[in-house]
Amino acid sequence: MPVPLPDADTVLLLPPDAAEVACVARGVISAVAPEGGLSGLQQTLLAAMFHSLTGFDVDPAAVQAELAVKPYGPQDLAQDLYRRDAAFRGRIVQTMVTAELVLDPLPVSVAARVAEFAAELSVHDDLEDVLHGHVESGRRLAAIDFDRNGYLHDFDLAHVDHLHVGDGALNSPWTPVENDPALAARWASLGELPAGTLGRGVYDFYKSRGFSFPGSPGSAPPLLAQHDWVHILADYGTRVESEIEVFAFIARANDDLHAFSLLAMVVSLFETGSLASGAGLFQADKGHLSRPGMAARFGDALRRAALCTGSNDFMATDWFAVADKPVAVLRRELMLPDKSGEAVAAGSVGPWDAGGISPFQLNAGRKLAEAEGREYAGPGLGEPEL
Repeated sequence: MPVPLPDADTVLLLPPDAAEVACVARGVISAVAPEGGLSGLQQTLLAAMFHSLTGFDVDPAAVQAELAVKPYGPQDLAQDLYRRDAAFRGRIVQTMVTAELVLDPLPVSVAARVAEFAAELSVHDDLEDVLHGHVESGRRLAAIDFDRNGYLHDFDLAHVDHLHVGDGALNSPWTPVENDPALAARWASLGELPAGTLGRGVYDFYKSRGFSFPGSPGSAPPLLAQHDWVHILADYGTRVESEIEVFAFIARANDDLHAFSLLAMVVSLFETGSLASGAGLFQADKGHLSRPGMAARFGDALRRAALCTGSNDFMATDWFAVADKPVAVLRRELMLPDKSGEAVAAGSVGPWDAGGISPFQLNAGRKLAEAEGREYAGPGLGEPEL
């Protein structure tokens, strides 16, 4: 029977202590371990996530051994978390879903257990609907309609002022807009801002990679372009591994649990390849989350976002309203912490680091600079002042 949410007098809002983290670890691992035990990636990823988000170290293999002696089920976890609110419980379920998404193939039994844990925790709404649909179809979450069940479930095309597109330009959230001179000019005008501002950083970011500004031919959908500002704000490059970091950051910064669907989409694109395409531009490219160091980078992106002040929907932000602010000021206002030393050592790079750009983007940026008759200034060559 589902454990109800606590009232205002009972709710516990303090960070979890070691004992509670141990309970959560038992619950998560009970939910997501397939027959035969956790996969190597699951172990690495869960250890990194617990370390980054709680400050406590968890050994998933040791927890799994304990569970073989003393099982820990959905009711056990729900009872132990009876004082925790919907947000806390929802994040636990998201951790479970993250760990199940990296299984390839995903056993139906694992999906069923995650759904059972979600139900006992009273985690409902669209997230639970997705989980149940996942079980019934025998398919992974990535194959279900992210837009209908996730972040874009209530997207209103009549209220997209933050995208600055012309009237009637969008017929779906991920529609590219390639013939909107006013929109393209707005993006191009960012080049007039002083060095060190967010807008100028985004302008240089586009130029160094040969990206087309939204509103011009060959550009990304305006909604997807929203995440490009986060590359500059949070200091992440543009290789696939960095894209995973960016969307982990975006999903965790938003208190609306629907935002998690954006991260689930990216994991399904760039780890298992179970989603062929997404966001109007991305194409599947398997195996990136399981690369060395990525678990630490992933966990750290979640940590940094969790420590930002307030709830931040970066995909719905009017970035042009703050484009003239220095990046350093915006980071201070958000209380955005630096990357951890572990993440940096694991390979986390910024947009201006030599490893923060793909060879294709580097070549495109150089060609654009040549066509425009200017010297190329890009990652590792001419870092803008931020």
